[in-house]
Amino acid sequence: MKKPDFMILVCNSYRVAGDAQGACNKKNATALLQYITEGCSDRDLDAVVTTTACLNVCTKGPVMVIQPNNYWYGEITEDKIDEILDALAENNAIDKYIISD
Repeated sequence: MKKPDFMILVCNSYRVAGDAQGACNKKNATALLQYITEGCSDRDLDAVVTTTACLNVCTKGPVMVIQPNNYWYGEITEDKIDEILDALAENNAIDKYIISD
């Protein structure tokens, strides 16, 4: 199996019991999954897009993490996703949306 160039993780606030309850889920993080997947396809980005358990940055939700770059983006929206994926296609980050050092 060839591993993808990128893994894009979207916090969906799953808890140990398995239920999505937190801020990212309440801010419709799951609705962004298809948008991100289609955006990657439109830009020919070789990426896997998936949800995660709580990433513990609830005040910045929805949160999206791009690996292996270790880019942590907060308060993502469709408009921000477009900018982020455009930059990723050029192997760049959008610093103004990054929430980690």
